Amino acid sequence: QVQLVESGGGLVQAGGSLRLSCAASGRTLRTYAMGWFRQAPGKEREFVATINWSGGVTDYEDSVKGRFSISRDNAKNTMSLHMNSLKPEDTAVYYCAAGNVAGWSQFQYDYWGQGTQVTVSS
Repeated sequence: QVQLVESGGGLVQAGGSLRLSCAASGRTLRTYAMGWFRQAPGKEREFVATINWSGGVTDYEDSVKGRFSISRDNAKNTMSLHMNSLKPEDTAVYYCAAGNVAGWSQFQYDYWGQGTQVTVSS
């Protein structure tokens, strides 16, 4: 069993930056692919970014490409999402997830955190 806890959310002005972190306990993340998803009010949860077990392969949702960067530190059992040039449409609850295969579908992930709120003001 893997427990995931997100941190780093908050309120930021448009154009600003935030760094989200995901810390794991209960089991090493070393063998898991990881992902970030987000859910805005009234909308379905959507894919943001994914990273494979080694950190060598990443992928992003089109609207965040060039602005967000996903990374991981297997030695520290953590994963991060660096978000730059934030826009009001990035406002959502952000969730980290762990699974066996990196990918875009939330159904590929077995473990989820509780989420952290990101609010971008215009």
